[in-house]
Amino acid sequence: MLNIPRKSFIPFVTAGHPDLETTRNVILALAELGSAVIEIGIPFSDPIADGPVIQRSSFAALKHGYKMPDYLQLVKDIRAKSDVGLIFMTYLNPVLQYGMSQLDHDGRQAGLDGILISDLTPEEYLLSREASGGHPSTNDHSPSTVNCQLSIESSRPTTRLVEPFEQLQTIFLVAPTSSEQRIQTVCEATTGFVYLIARTGVTGKHTEFDQTVPETARCIRRYTDRPICVGFGVRSRADIERVWSFADGAIVGSAIVDFMEKHQAEGDLAKRVSDYVRAEMLHS
Repeated sequence: MLNIPRKSFIPFVTAGHPDLETTRNVILALAELGSAVIEIGIPFSDPIADGPVIQRSSFAALKHGYKMPDYLQLVKDIRAKSDVGLIFMTYLNPVLQYGMSQLDHDGRQAGLDGILISDLTPEEYLLSREASGGHPSTNDHSPSTVNCQLSIESSRPTTRLVEPFEQLQTIFLVAPTSSEQRIQTVCEATTGFVYLIARTGVTGKHTEFDQTVPETARCIRRYTDRPICVGFGVRSRADIERVWSFADGAIVGSAIVDFMEKHQAEGDLAKRVSDYVRAEMLHS
């Protein structure tokens, strides 16, 4: 399962960009650098939370025609050689197409540790967990008042598309603009780590971390002792050091995907990515 100590480095790569063999080699190279967790982006045709760099990588990967079983085989291949933490970052549509309970089972069997579904709200997820008879996970700082609130579910259909994950750890997003009530709900729904986005908007833009981001991290700490990891706009060693000053993990995605896009024709891409990350992100 996920192990995220303080000062963790968490890279993101798009599965199948430029192809799955390269994805596997890049992930293994990043694991060798000491990454705590690696996010594997599962391509989707409408990646609304992603900026242009990751969107292009997703569209390029989709042209191969890969399906969820191919991505699960990727996880199996990586797991045969590495125990690095692995999570899928994706959207609800491909997960529903495959089946949430099926992915929960097959993903864990393959060696996947967790999942982040960008457009699944924590409120909807908690409703599914309550409907299934599951009980929210607890920790020393979880508020007893959070129950996904909304008594409006009496008007909701009893058959739900969303099903709770029993084996994969869940990751949900918090923004600096999130209300305290939303932060409480995210902490209740999360069983892996809380993903704090460093800016509003999409991934890939450079981010200046003002006081709202560490303040949001402090608010999260009031409701959970699970790790807090920060992404969206984290691109450099300086960004990573800044994140580590108030959170547990720094997530770098677009900078790595952009490098891969620019150098994919030059051969031995895994080594090039490893050298780039070591020089620009992990060493002063």
